[in-house]
Amino acid sequence: MGNSHDEKIARMKFGSVYPLYLNKVEKKGRTEQELIQVIQWLTGYSEEEIARRAGTGESFTTFFESAILPANAHLITGVICGYRVEDLENPLTQKVRYLDKLVDELAKGRKMEKILR
Repeated sequence: MGNSHDEKIARMKFGSVYPLYLNKVEKKGRTEQELIQVIQWLTGYSEEEIARRAGTGESFTTFFESAILPANAHLITGVICGYRVEDLENPLTQKVRYLDKLVDELAKGRKMEKILR
C-alpha cells in the first residue's frame, strides 16, 4: 500500500464517514446504538465523545490520536477494502481499517460478543 493511500486515509473526516457506517449497519437491521458500542470498544470514547467528534471536521488522524485501543485489537483480522488488516504497516491506516472491519462484521450480522473479541 502506497503512501498516498495512507495520506488519503489520514485526511478523511470521521464526521463524513460516520453517516456511511450508520447507513451500512441500519440497512442490515442493526442499530446506531450497536454502532456506537463498536466504536466505544475500539476507541475507549464515550457515546458523547463519539457524537461530538462525528459533528466536527476532524480527520481520522485527530480522531485516533487520543483513542485507547483495547489490548485485543490485534485479534481483528481479515480482509477489508482488499487489504489484510493484520498486515497493514501504517498504524493509523490499520486503526481505520480495524474500525471498517468491525462495522462490516456488525452489518453482516455477526454477534456482538464475537465482534468485541
